[in-house]
Amino acid sequence: MISAVILLFAFLRVGEGQTLFASIEGFQAAQTADTDYQNGQRELDARQWDQAIRSFAAAASHKGPSADAALYWQAYAENRAGQRERALSTISQLRQDYPSSRWLKDAMALEVEMRAKSGDPLSPGAETDEDLKLIALNSLMQSDPKSALPILEKLLAGNNSLKIKDRALFVLTQNGSPEAGKVLDSVARGSANPELQLKAIRYMGMMGNDESRKELASLYSSSSDEKVKSEILKSFMMSGSRSFLLNAAKTEKDPELRREAIKDLALSGGQDELWQLYQSTSSVEEKQEILKSMFLSGNSARLVEVARNEKDPTLRVAAIKSLGLMGDNGRGDVLVSIYQTDSNPDVRKAVLNALFLQQNGKALVQLARNEKDPKMKEDIIHKMALVHSKETTEYMMELLK
Repeated sequence: MISAVILLFAFLRVGEGQTLFASIEGFQAAQTADTDYQNGQRELDARQWDQAIRSFAAAASHKGPSADAALYWQAYAENRAGQRERALSTISQLRQDYPSSRWLKDAMALEVEMRAKSGDPLSPGAETDEDLKLIALNSLMQSDPKSALPILEKLLAGNNSLKIKDRALFVLTQNGSPEAGKVLDSVARGSANPELQLKAIRYMGMMGNDESRKELASLYSSSSDEKVKSEILKSFMMSGSRSFLLNAAKTEKDPELRREAIKDLALSGGQDELWQLYQSTSSVEEKQEILKSMFLSGNSARLVEVARNEKDPTLRVAAIKSLGLMGDNGRGDVLVSIYQTDSNPDVRKAVLNALFLQQNGKALVQLARNEKDPKMKEDIIHKMALVHSKETTEYMMELLK
C-alpha cells in the first residue's frame, strides 16, 4: 500500500511529457553517479589512481550535477597516474562541456602545473582570467625565470589590473638578476601609474643589493614627489641602508621627510648614526625628534647621557620622556638620581611623569620619602595613587596611620 502511494506521488510530480519510468530511471542514474563519485574519492584517498579514473569517468558519463567535479578529479587522477595527455584531454572536455563550472580554475591550475613540469609552461600574457594569470606567473617564476622577463615587461606595459602588475613586480624581485632590476627601476622612475611606481620602489628595497640601493638613491635625489621620496626612505629602512638615511636626514630640505628619515634610521637600528646626527645639528626641534627616535631604537645609554649632561633643559626633558616610554629599560635608578641633582622644575616633573609611565612604584616611594617641598611631595603621591605596587600600597598605609 505504501509503495503504491509513493509511486502515485512520483507520478503526480513528473513533468508534462515525461513518464513515471523515465523519472525512476533518472533517479537511479543520479544514485549511480553519486555512488561512482564517492567511490572515486575513496580511491583518491587510497592513492588508487587507475580505479579512481574509472570511477570518476563513470560518474561524469551520467551528466549529473557533479559531472564537472568528476571530470576535474578524473584529470587529477590521470595526472597522478602519469597520464599527462589524457589529463589534458579531460580538462579540455571539462572546459567544453561546462564553460561556467566553478571547477574550471582548479582545472586550469592543474594544467599550469602539468605544463610547467613538462617544460611547456603557459604564458601569463596568453590568459584572460586574472586568477589564471597569477597561477601562470607563479609557475613561470619557478620553472623558467630567465625567459619570464620579456613576458613580465609585456604584462607591466599592457592593460592589466594593478593586482597582476603588482604580482609581476614581485616575480621580478624574486628573479634578482640585473636585468630584472632594470625593469623594476624603469617602473620606479615612471610616473604614469603612481600606485605601481610606489610598489616598484618598495620591491627594489626588498631586493637589498647595492645596485638597487644606488638606483633608489639616484631617484631620491632627482625626484620632487614627496610620496616617492617617502617610499624610498621606507625602502632604505627595509634594506638597512643607514648611510643613505643619515644623508637624507642631514640634507633633505623638507622637514617632514627629514623627520621620517630620522625615524627610519632608528627603525633600521642606526644608533650610532642617530648620535652622530644629534651632535651635528643645532636645531632643537630636530634634536627632540632624534631623542624620540632613540626610544624606538632602544638606545637608553645615549638618552641617559643627554638627560644628565645636556645644557638645554628642553632637551633634557625630551630625553627623560623617552626614558619613561622604555619601561623597565628606562633606567629608573638614573631618573631618581637626576631628580635629586637637577634643580630645574620642568626636568623634575618630567622625571616624575617618566617614573609613572614606567609604573615604578619603588622609585616614587623613594622620592616621596626624601622630598622636602610639600607641593612636589603632593605631586609624587598623586602619581603613586595610580601605580599599583607593593611599595606604593605600603607607603599609602603608612600615611593613613
